Amino acid sequence: MNTTSVPTPVRANPVVHLGLPRLRASGAAPADRPRVPELIDRFGRVARDLRVSLTDKCNLRCTYCMPPEGVQPAPGERILTDAEVVRLVRIAVERLGVREVRFTGGEPLLRKGLEEIVAATSSLCTDVGTPVETSLTTNALGLRHRARGLKEAGLTRVNVSMDSADRETYAALTRRDRFDDAVAGARAAAEAGLLPVKVNAVLVRGVNDAQAVRLVAEALASGYELRFIEQMPLGPSGQWTRSGMVAAEEILSRLEGAFELVARPGTERGSSPAELWDVAPGKVDGVEHPGGTVGVIASITRPFCGDCDRTRLTADGQVRSCLFAREETDLRSLLRAGADDDTIADAWRAAMWGKQPGHGVDDPSFLQPSRTMSAIGG
Repeated sequence: MNTTSVPTPVRANPVVHLGLPRLRASGAAPADRPRVPELIDRFGRVARDLRVSLTDKCNLRCTYCMPPEGVQPAPGERILTDAEVVRLVRIAVERLGVREVRFTGGEPLLRKGLEEIVAATSSLCTDVGTPVETSLTTNALGLRHRARGLKEAGLTRVNVSMDSADRETYAALTRRDRFDDAVAGARAAAEAGLLPVKVNAVLVRGVNDAQAVRLVAEALASGYELRFIEQMPLGPSGQWTRSGMVAAEEILSRLEGAFELVARPGTERGSSPAELWDVAPGKVDGVEHPGGTVGVIASITRPFCGDCDRTRLTADGQVRSCLFAREETDLRSLLRAGADDDTIADAWRAAMWGKQPGHGVDDPSFLQPSRTMSAIGG
């Protein structure tokens, strides 16, 4: 066994030139990469968390994610089959040290074989002898019909995207009148034991930013953990601006006027993107709540790139080392050309070794990726 150690993490300023992705040639690991099985990069980070997009299709048209007409989905033959997804996940867990798998989209509930993929994933054992932690990021439409089946398949928990506290604002943001279905889906997840149910909310200035306080109160009253996420430049081209984004400091300022917030002492964010606060019980906007936890994911203003532990697999079989990566590594072609597990693992290692130090959104030369979030996978 080779005992070369994993490099110590180096905190680097995210000032890299990132933009339109291009295809990286698959091949053996670079000569300067240590001979270790894990998905390490040049800055000492180790990817343990795999995000798998199961489809680029979605049944909503959120304004910060898609244009009104949606985006053209990839042809069916380009999308990984269930068996191909399971094989790549198995390689990631058994050969590359991945310990957590989150299924995303698009909307992953549109994947007919979701339960079978979850079951195959949850049966895997990590390099430290524990079951793989499996989770799902979803808009929850239709989840009330599948929550129990997903729990039985081995799903651990869900993150529900819910940006509004009322039907009208939800319809304005998503361009679909499906608020009641989303609420029912989140409730079904909790009843099925997919806990904790975490709610993700993106605030859009002039649309739902005034609902920050109510969103927290409603989430706490329902027993959910709310996470506000700063809007990222991953939607329709030209729509996002740094100045127009509702930043973490503004979000916290709104919340501190309504809640008693206490930052969790002695804890560092690390690879977890959310900064957390405990909320004392109380009553806000007529909603009585038992208290709980609220978080803010400040991906833009307080990036956590130096501690990032994620690797990403798109629905069409491309490895991305970062949401904003300029390059992708094609594992689908390797799979379909008959490559063995070692060859695929080596290509994945090479892809992650080339990961940049940061997303570079504030760099003057930054270019928005050509793929939107729905095509990359959240």
